[in-house]
Amino acid sequence: MSTVLITGASRGIGLATAREFANAGWDLLLTARNEASLDSLAEELVNTGRTIRYKPIDLSDPEAVPNGFRDLLGQGLCPSVLINNAGVAWTGDLISMPLDSWQWVVQMNLTSIFQICSQVIPVMRSRGGLVINVSSHAANNAFPQWGAYCVSKAALSSFTKCLAEEERIHSIRACTLTLGSVNSTIWDTDTVQSNFDRNSMLSVEQVATTLLQLAEQPSNQVIEDLTLMPSTGAF
Repeated sequence: MSTVLITGASRGIGLATAREFANAGWDLLLTARNEASLDSLAEELVNTGRTIRYKPIDLSDPEAVPNGFRDLLGQGLCPSVLINNAGVAWTGDLISMPLDSWQWVVQMNLTSIFQICSQVIPVMRSRGGLVINVSSHAANNAFPQWGAYCVSKAALSSFTKCLAEEERIHSIRACTLTLGSVNSTIWDTDTVQSNFDRNSMLSVEQVATTLLQLAEQPSNQVIEDLTLMPSTGAF
């Protein structure tokens, strides 16, 4: 039976993705910061008959990531697919951005993914697997006030390509899902200021369906990058 590991699983895209995979017959390894939310999600998904394991991990703390993932991976499930979904944004001028805010964005959107892959991929190598890094069209475009986010996602795209080349010999595939605007909880956070019309954005359920399609590809192929945009444009 296939197992997926999903980060940022307690809300938004991650929550919808956990539901999508469980209903499709996958076992789940889940992580997020909020333990109560993970408890609630596990109680909900137990009705699917799948095995659910979870561990609260604060990805913004680089010291917490290695031990947290060792504990999660020690719960008896081996992931065949890793979905690095957790991410953050900060809006404001680059030059006036506080250093600790810059470091927080880079840690969450890039460095934590490096740390997670360092823990998860060695476990996957014996059977092969797929890493899906959730990216953004901001990786390829410059948006005023979103500089740190753009930089972190551009670096994530490069990281994913390098990872794919190095891990090919171990039958590990890596790809990005590049997203346009999604009506997710990122718009409700204190670090993001926006007045966009969210009605025309992609839904989290649409993203979750696409992630499942990527995960269920035959093992002898890989979609290196899939771009999913709202039909109305960027916003």
